[in-house]
Amino acid sequence: MYTERLKIFAAKNGIFLALIALIAVFSILRPNFFTPQNGLTILLQAAELGLIAVPAAFLIMSGTIDLSVGSIASAAAIMGGSTMASTGSATIGILVGLVTGMVAGALNGFLISYMGLNSFVVTLGALSVWGGFALLMAQGRTIPRSDLPETFRVIGNFKVGGVVPIQIVALALIILLGWYVLNHTKFGKEVKAIGGNQRAARLMGIKVKRNRFLLFVASGFFAALAGMLLSAKLQSANPSVGVGLELEALTVVLLGGVAFEGGIGRISGVVAGLLFFRVLRAGLVFMQASPFLQTILVGATLIVAVALDSSIQKVIRSSWARLGKKAIKSEEDGGGGVHAAEK
Repeated sequence: MYTERLKIFAAKNGIFLALIALIAVFSILRPNFFTPQNGLTILLQAAELGLIAVPAAFLIMSGTIDLSVGSIASAAAIMGGSTMASTGSATIGILVGLVTGMVAGALNGFLISYMGLNSFVVTLGALSVWGGFALLMAQGRTIPRSDLPETFRVIGNFKVGGVVPIQIVALALIILLGWYVLNHTKFGKEVKAIGGNQRAARLMGIKVKRNRFLLFVASGFFAALAGMLLSAKLQSANPSVGVGLELEALTVVLLGGVAFEGGIGRISGVVAGLLFFRVLRAGLVFMQASPFLQTILVGATLIVAVALDSSIQKVIRSSWARLGKKAIKSEEDGGGGVHAAEK
């Protein structure tokens, strides 16, 4: 009995153990790796990816996926940057960038939720559409620092209390918001129900189409916010600023234990997956690994994440099945049913 529960615990919390082990390994190899300053740097590098990964987790839990978030981030950055360059207003530029993301997300959501098209195919196409749109609007060029208003440039270096970068504050807020919505709202429960069994969710009166549509709009909004924050941090608007973020977000979500088939996931797991991914990247930089090797490892990590996702779900299902059989046997033997099994 305890063996089965231990398997379930290990399957659900393996990423936390892996994160601790990874930090320990890099700390041994490079004694100056585990420092407060380096930790702050890792969180800063994780911020924009986290803004994309948390909404991505909701989408995957609902049984869909958005592969276009990286291109949406790029398109929003260029639209916002171009608007700032022409108007001189950071406020208008940021609003235009965020609206661009919401429109892109709404288009994805409409085609997938209301037209019934496959989310993988639609968002894979949108990946090219919005990536090409960003390059077209920028004519393949970066909007330089000198063309962006000073107010926007200040945002990129702003620190709350003079210590914590605004990007890390944004990351903390999206994590708290995601945790609260998933665990303490009707909408969060409906997201898991939709991913677990879409037909059953409809029979329960859950508005599947509307909820998925809203998730895609939110995904587009936060992808755009990530693009704008990246531009502010880099002090320029680049049409390729979001390239690769979609695969990194997918890797983080799957590493965090969100089931690719939907219905299962925790925000705490996504956070652990995010930290594992960024600690791995930072450790490789400390070890002076080749950038090409880092790219290979990112792809390998995604493959491992998918394999782990499949294995974890099998372990959990088989362990719960065995626990159920033992409970039934205890009941038949007069041992008090489930309560006897718990003992």
